[in-house]
Amino acid sequence: MLNMHMIDKKPFRRTIDNLKEQGKYRVFNDIVRERGDFPRSIWYGPYAIKNIVNWCSNDYLGMGQNKIVIDAMHTALDQTGSGSGGTRNIGGTSHYHVALEMELARLHSKPSALLYSSAYVANEWSLIALSKIIPNIVFLSDSKNHASLIQGIRHSGADKTIWQHNDMEQLEQQLEEISAQKQVPCIVFESVYSMDGDVSPIEAICDLADRYGAITYIDEVHAVGLYGEHGAGYLEHLGIQDRVDIVNGTLGKAFGVQGGYIVGDGDVIDAIRSVASGFIFTTSMSPVLCAGALASIKYLKDHNELREQHQERAATLTHMLKDKGIEVHADACTHIVPVMVRDAFKCKQISDMLLNEYGIYIQPIGYPTVAEGEERLRIAPTPLHTDAMMHDLVDALRKVLND
Repeated sequence: MLNMHMIDKKPFRRTIDNLKEQGKYRVFNDIVRERGDFPRSIWYGPYAIKNIVNWCSNDYLGMGQNKIVIDAMHTALDQTGSGSGGTRNIGGTSHYHVALEMELARLHSKPSALLYSSAYVANEWSLIALSKIIPNIVFLSDSKNHASLIQGIRHSGADKTIWQHNDMEQLEQQLEEISAQKQVPCIVFESVYSMDGDVSPIEAICDLADRYGAITYIDEVHAVGLYGEHGAGYLEHLGIQDRVDIVNGTLGKAFGVQGGYIVGDGDVIDAIRSVASGFIFTTSMSPVLCAGALASIKYLKDHNELREQHQERAATLTHMLKDKGIEVHADACTHIVPVMVRDAFKCKQISDMLLNEYGIYIQPIGYPTVAEGEERLRIAPTPLHTDAMMHDLVDALRKVLND
């Protein structure tokens, strides 16, 4: 009989048990979105299937359900087949990839764009690439930056400093120190912060970057498609697209498809393209996804009313929640509506009750996504959430929060 080597499962079980004990164990809800009926979905629960209303999707404008996007994807699928057939370097650059990169560059008023498999990968590998291109770079990172930015900086091996969220005095102090050391500062920050729903002081950051000769790298993942006259993001909303060097965005979320990208100067993007392993050595996005994203971007350029409806829905829900004494994060001022619970177990329990008893789906958010004691239900209203759905939500939240 063969003596089979078996992996020791103890450290794996210990990890899972620890997460469960601390209320940090993640449960994935098995749902199916119903095309044409968003935000309604079907949930495959432990005992039966159930009709639910999804309040936590990042398909912020319902573009994943838009007929123009779906038709474009059908056409591309019939034309090209399913996958891209290679890495971008070897057989995987279709005309759809080229057209989408050109459209993204136009959207952001930049000379060049580069597609990645996701915005996470785009952040991580663009920052790593910057450290290879500029050996004496120092990253200055906002303390509430997304995990992809944190990992990119960490994996770059470059020097870094962390400034407290939106603290301009501390940022300037760090810029002074780095400039004195003759290193190249690169300020890494976001426009809309996805957990608190607040915004960074972008113009003040750009002013400091100008003063100290710093590179600026902004993550607009939760702003592209949603802000600005044509949906280019918060920089367009402020009229300062020319002031930031590198912009990161997603083709998921507002554009309703999948994938990520960066835009910037032609030489900058070309150099990053040439050294970023996470771009070079992976199969490129399916042309079908590129076609859908291309159609979505073009559609949203011309339909600002969707953005206006989105903002109205978020403002209406925030007002309704506060009116009933339900705590919304104090800094929230965008389309993201975080309802504060501040306890990991209670947050999960409330989420389960909403789903089981009221057919309302809001995923609990806990550590490490947010700090311990900052647990919350992050609500994402869309133009397709009705007044009736909002009344049901507020009523259910009031009941479960007071139980």
